[in-house]
Amino acid sequence: MNFDLTEEQKIIQHTAARFAKRELEPVAGELDRTKNRDILKGNLRKLAELGFMGLNVDTEYGGTAAGTVAFSLVMTELGRACSSTAGTTSVNNMVAEVIQAVGTREQKLKYIPPLCGGEYYAASFGLTETGAGSDPAAMRTTAVLDGNQWVLNGNKIFITSAEYAGVFVVWAVTDKEARKGRGISAFLIEPGFPGFNIGKDEKKMGQHGSSTNELIFEDCRAPVENLLGKLNDGFRIAVGELAGGRIGVGSMALGIGLAAMDFATGYVKERVQFDKPIASNQAIQWMIADNYTQLEAARLLLLQAAFLKDSKKPFAKEASMAKLYATEAANRACYDALQMLGGYGYTQDYPIERYYRDVRATSIYEGTSEIQRIIIAREMLK
Repeated sequence: MNFDLTEEQKIIQHTAARFAKRELEPVAGELDRTKNRDILKGNLRKLAELGFMGLNVDTEYGGTAAGTVAFSLVMTELGRACSSTAGTTSVNNMVAEVIQAVGTREQKLKYIPPLCGGEYYAASFGLTETGAGSDPAAMRTTAVLDGNQWVLNGNKIFITSAEYAGVFVVWAVTDKEARKGRGISAFLIEPGFPGFNIGKDEKKMGQHGSSTNELIFEDCRAPVENLLGKLNDGFRIAVGELAGGRIGVGSMALGIGLAAMDFATGYVKERVQFDKPIASNQAIQWMIADNYTQLEAARLLLLQAAFLKDSKKPFAKEASMAKLYATEAANRACYDALQMLGGYGYTQDYPIERYYRDVRATSIYEGTSEIQRIIIAREMLK
């Protein structure tokens, strides 16, 4: 098997790494402390200029058409520097892809170019509800056809980028009598639609730089042509896109884990205790060996899932495996990196503390680790 990247993929990876180092890393700490959205928005505009907001989108709609492997590489490099920016970028790519996959020609031309080109800062994926997180088919938000408009009522929670999104893909029940999961449809919602409001920004443990909000629909009216895909086919669409999104989250987690281990490894070579660098201690060396080995395994799982997606082959199981392993490995890496720094790792004077907080969410959103195990087991037991 050939593990070499193409020349295009190498260029994209190098460009992402250089951008992350020069543009994102210097402001990541300030963004985390201040939640200054102007910093984030500036980052997002620059990423659009580089073509990173639509990596697996056709050039006809303003995308880069570089593929899922390139997307994974970019997300890893962005994750190394600023997970808030990386997470926003991942969701934007996911929304652009879902519109390309099932949208009408008019919808694609209207919404995808602004997402890829930076006219919209970001896009949002409106699926999760208070009683419908791991079980999205249990959603309560409804959409009823009234003449030439859909009327939506309900709430969504934990929605990334909602404060500054240019378009939202929102799921709602359109047939209450249908079997669970069968009567759900997807809609394209714009911020200015009447009856649509953005709720509070959640006070999160980490990833402070990006907003996470509630969406409130009170007789929100959307044009009939804003139905995305076929009526009552929305749940299938959501499940398919979540599989692709897991590659993005796993790749971002990999980047965070690598950043933590790189910093900690440099630190232990300089930190002296008992008259020698602590890197000479076997306990530290095993932390380094184990974590880099696990992160490399995660990288290979992610690239395999991305390659399968690019090859138009089934990849849902592999995406869940990659997401599960990469996020859990990254959490362990950040834990050990903090331990390697000792008390300094627990302070905000060093970035490990931020990595430790930021990485935790990756094993929760886009499907918890427990949900990934259910998906994997179900596939293996077929």
